[in-house]
Amino acid sequence: MKLIPTFKALPMLAAALIAGGLTMPMASAQELTEAHLAAARRAVIAAGALQSFDEIIPILAEQTKTVFIQSDPSVTPVIEEVTTDVALKLIDRRPELNKMVFEVWARRLTQEELTQIGDFYESPIGKKLTQFGPELTALSIGAAQQWQDQLSMEMVSAVRTELEKRGLVKP
Repeated sequence: MKLIPTFKALPMLAAALIAGGLTMPMASAQELTEAHLAAARRAVIAAGALQSFDEIIPILAEQTKTVFIQSDPSVTPVIEEVTTDVALKLIDRRPELNKMVFEVWARRLTQEELTQIGDFYESPIGKKLTQFGPELTALSIGAAQQWQDQLSMEMVSAVRTELEKRGLVKP
């Protein structure tokens, strides 16, 4: 499975989550029952919704290494060792993110909706969608980019032609 294409979608997902958080009323964690959170956990896991976050710590580690190595390349091996050690320790904090995601889903969806989502993603077609979802998303984004690039060229050409007709741009 390719994680990079799904990680590329992370900013879009984060923006949607933030926008949703700013526009929708938030339920407090106390209002969420254990059953509701369990349904959210099941739906999130079945949907494979946590996979796009698997690369957060490795990417942060690489970025951190780069910053410190740029400031003092002579100690690169030590920086790499220390960064790796810290990153490995931070992996234990991953359940914090998972819990936050479960709560986001539980606040936006009813327990019944989450149960239905879990049922779907545990079905054969849901499992197939989970398996091919990242690839479908990456290919769809690629198709949209290709279409946008083509339209951009057509638009520039059409505007240039019209401006030339009006004598505003030299051919």
